[in-house]
Amino acid sequence: MKQRKHTVYITKIACLGAIATLLMLLEFPLPFAPAFYELNFSEVAVLVAGFALGPMAAVWTELVKILLNLIINGTDTAFVGELSNFLMGVAFALPASLIYKHKKSLSGAVIGMCVATLSLAIVSAFVNYYIMIPAYVRFMGFSMETIIGLGNKANPNITDLSKLILLATVPFNLVKGVLTSLITALIYKRISPILHKDF
Repeated sequence: MKQRKHTVYITKIACLGAIATLLMLLEFPLPFAPAFYELNFSEVAVLVAGFALGPMAAVWTELVKILLNLIINGTDTAFVGELSNFLMGVAFALPASLIYKHKKSLSGAVIGMCVATLSLAIVSAFVNYYIMIPAYVRFMGFSMETIIGLGNKANPNITDLSKLILLATVPFNLVKGVLTSLITALIYKRISPILHKDF
C-alpha cells in the first residue's frame, strides 16, 4: 500500500510537471518590461501541486518542469535562465504551500498566495541583480548597455541596472504572482478532488 501511494504521488507530480512545461511554452511580453521578460502561467500547475500534495511536491514539480523544458527546447542561456526560473518558481510556490499546509482554508490559501507573490518579487530582484543579468553579461556575450537599452525601450526611466530591477523586474513578478494566484484560486477547488484520489 505504501509503495502504491508513493507511485501515485510520483505520477501526479510527473503529470503536473508536464502540464507546467506546456504552460511554460505559452509566453507573452508585458508592455512595461523588456522583451526578455515573458510571462507564462506554468507556476499555476506548480502551486496546485503544492496545495494538493504538499510543499515538497511543489519543488519536485518545478524541477520536472525545468528538466522537461530542457529536453524539449535545450538551453540558449547556458542554464542561467533555467536556474533562475527554478529559484523563482520555488520562491513562489513553496511559501504558499507551506502556509496552506498549516492552514487549509480559504484564508490560508489567500495569505499563502499573498506571501508567495511578495516572495517572488523579492527573490526575483536579488536573482536578477546578482545572478541572472551578471551571468548573461559574463557568459552570453551581452553587454550591460544592451540589456539596459532593452529596458529603456520599454520604459525610458530605466537607465541602469537598479532601475531595471525596480521598474521592470519587480513589477513584472508582482503581476505574475497576482495573475497566477487568481487563476489558481479559480481552478483549484474544481481539480483538487482529482488530485486527492488514490486511484
